[in-house]
Amino acid sequence: MVGFSSMLGREKCESYFIFSGETALGENFRAFLYTLALAYCFIGLSAITGRFFLSMENVVKHTREVVEVDPITQAEIIRHEKVWNYTIADISLLAFGTSFPQISLATIDAIQNMGNLYAGGLGPGTLIGSAAFDLFPIHAVCVVVPKAGELKKIADLGVWLVELFWSFWAYFWLYIILEVWTPNVVTLWEALLTVLQYGLLLTHAYAQDKRWPYISLPIARDERPEDWVPEVHEKVKCSEISNVNKEIVDTVDIFSIHSENPTDPKYERVPQIDDVAEISDKAEEKMLEHLLTIWGKQFVDALRLESPESKKVNNVYLRMAQVFWQLLFLPWRFLFAFVPPCHIAHGWISFVCSLLFISGIAYIVTKLTDLISCVTGINAYVIAFTALASGTSWPDLVASKIAAERQKTADSAIANITCSNSVNIYVGIGVPWLIDTLYNFIAYREPLRIQNAGGLSFSLVVFFSTSVGCILVLVLRRLIFGAELGGPRLWAWITFAFFMLLWIIFVVLSSLKVSGFI
Repeated sequence: MVGFSSMLGREKCESYFIFSGETALGENFRAFLYTLALAYCFIGLSAITGRFFLSMENVVKHTREVVEVDPITQAEIIRHEKVWNYTIADISLLAFGTSFPQISLATIDAIQNMGNLYAGGLGPGTLIGSAAFDLFPIHAVCVVVPKAGELKKIADLGVWLVELFWSFWAYFWLYIILEVWTPNVVTLWEALLTVLQYGLLLTHAYAQDKRWPYISLPIARDERPEDWVPEVHEKVKCSEISNVNKEIVDTVDIFSIHSENPTDPKYERVPQIDDVAEISDKAEEKMLEHLLTIWGKQFVDALRLESPESKKVNNVYLRMAQVFWQLLFLPWRFLFAFVPPCHIAHGWISFVCSLLFISGIAYIVTKLTDLISCVTGINAYVIAFTALASGTSWPDLVASKIAAERQKTADSAIANITCSNSVNIYVGIGVPWLIDTLYNFIAYREPLRIQNAGGLSFSLVVFFSTSVGCILVLVLRRLIFGAELGGPRLWAWITFAFFMLLWIIFVVLSSLKVSGFI
């Protein structure tokens, strides 16, 4: 059989991933191996997502003590309020964190292209494809996730409309840069304005959440739970990676171990001791011992192939399939067990370490994508907005699915989708372009040229057209069923099929354009 690369009459790809001996293998076999490695990286992203989500929950649950004086009795009133605003947590922590694979990939691609007058196409292609994956397949999954007949609606329509506006404006702004303002090039000012608009999104959404006069929309907010995560799920086992909501254990937060607030994350009370110094020493000793126990259990759980639930399965073939799946996850789980427990420093250390691991996987993904493009001759942009966009958007899918399952409203599940799309442009494309344009301005006094700007612009037009259909369906579901997610199973699956069809249309048309068939 004639190899794919041979049919195209291309020269042999001399690049390799680990060792130079790879070039002696057939191009087709190399493409197969690199594709398997790419898929395994996506499994790693799904494995780290559970730990990232749990660390983020601990960050969001952090409270602070506020002392107020009663104007009548002059008595001091101590209350505890959450540090993080509900809306800002959705935009900055949830959306930014789940979009971090795409942001890391685009930033790495930009750094590798420094000194080149042309911007790399891998980052923008992945981010635009990710926007389509977020809007269509993830919405599709979230619609069918609630139980049969269960309805989950957006409690704060005003905030959602603000987020939706900035999401659509982000892609309209990108089209202006590519085709209207400075066609086919990006200037330093355009890149800087792109990044600054992320701050405008945060400010506008916060103003809407707080109902600031003259800035916010006059739309009333329905009842919304005060907790970002319902109380029934508050005590979560942080060492669990592949299944985040099965086992529940008591945990300890090193910053709240002395807290008397019963609404804080679960903590162990220290026995009363007369000597204050002795209290501190014993508390620190007990705290360290507890944390080391949790951390050690992370490694034990990582090496476990069967859970108590899987052992109850009577079907031997099903158990074998579960063990095989756990074997695939085992190297990733063991690696991610080095991430500190998510209750240290209110989850911040675990949160940051999770993002660092995601960045490392993103770097490997960029290398593998370049190699797949090299050995197959497939345009890297096509790989970017199809395979890369789907794989790196897996954390978005998992986070939105968990939010749709566990929260009482649809706010976070849908906000993660719309805000992730905004973050993709303002940060995911803005920061890499800022890096490259700044370097080019200093080194060459030249703007940054965009490869395949026409293909990017065409994908944006297709995305706009199909996204209108998606939003209209969500509006119709709100008017007919009273909620965006859930409802009658038949109509939920019909919605699922329609959203998936929109995604297929986007992928096919964009691929045909880049391949020169349109």
